[in-house]
This record gives sequence, C-alpha cells and structure tokens, in this order.
Amino acid sequence: MTSAPELTFIHVPVSDPRVEPLLRELGHEYSTRYGKDAHAEISRYPDEEFTEPYGGLLLLLLERGEPVAGGAFRRYDATTAELKRIWTHSAHRRRGLARHVIAELEREAVARGYRRIHLTTGPRQPEARGLYLATGYTPLFDTEADPETIGPLPFEKHLPAEARTARTARTGKAADL
Repeated sequence: MTSAPELTFIHVPVSDPRVEPLLRELGHEYSTRYGKDAHAEISRYPDEEFTEPYGGLLLLLLERGEPVAGGAFRRYDATTAELKRIWTHSAHRRRGLARHVIAELEREAVARGYRRIHLTTGPRQPEARGLYLATGYTPLFDTEADPETIGPLPFEKHLPAEARTARTARTGKAADL
C-alpha cells in the first residue's frame, strides 16, 4: 500500500462495498456515451480475474477513508497486464488522481513480473485517450483517424526493465507468471 497525506491505496476484491461507486459511475459513463448495452462492459470479465491468484488486482485510492479513484488490471497474457476500470469519482475530477492510479497500477504490475501493459478505451472517451497519451502509453492506432471509425482504441506501454531486474535481485528469482 502507498499513501500520501490523506490519500491511501488499498487492494480490494470487487465485492468490497467501497467498490460500488466505481462500478456505478463507470456504468453510468458507459451508458451515457455508448447506450444501454454498455453496462455489459462492466460484467464482461469475472470478478476473480481482478484478484492476485488470477494475476490481477483491483485498487482504490481513498481520501480520508472514502473512495475517490481506482482501477484494476487483469492478466492479458503471461507477460502483459491489461488495465481496466480506471475511474475517478465525479466529485474529484481534474485533480490528477487518475495519473496516481495509473502509476500505482504500473508499480503493482512490475511487482508481479509483468513486462508490458495493454489497454483499450472507447472512441467516445477523449479524456481517457488524453490520459493514456500523457502517461506514456503508445497508441496502437492512427491518432489522426476519426476515433469512431476505429472502435476501441488500443494502447500499450513497456514497463521498465530496471524495475524487474531490481525485483529479481531482491528476491533472487524472476516472476512466476
């Protein structure tokens, strides 16, 4: 866990009641931008894919004990984590919290031996597209094309080798993925 004054990251299962605002607000955002069937995106993956035994993680950023942001990753393949459910509470946007969530998810992915992160965002989410570009993700699509003609916008980021090397030096072994 990582903390700053009044901000603390916690790892939680999807069933934790503090995750409910994340799921509710993401469902509302998706439905507003993509229609009623967008709620299916939230339930596309089984909850256990966001747990450590399955190579995943769900974390929340708490401010004075209340969830203000969060995100998750799941195993995409043996060396790649896939970011999902990146969220900032509607009352706490424009504070840079999503950047903190991304950085913490990256740290956790490295700690679990992942070498790469993959993610997609919808074509009607320019804020997310901007966030991923600003945090060093490489777009795997033509950034000049109309996003509506592409569909989900894929990104990737290769995680720093020195972090993995440092972990191997500390533990004496490579990640067991």
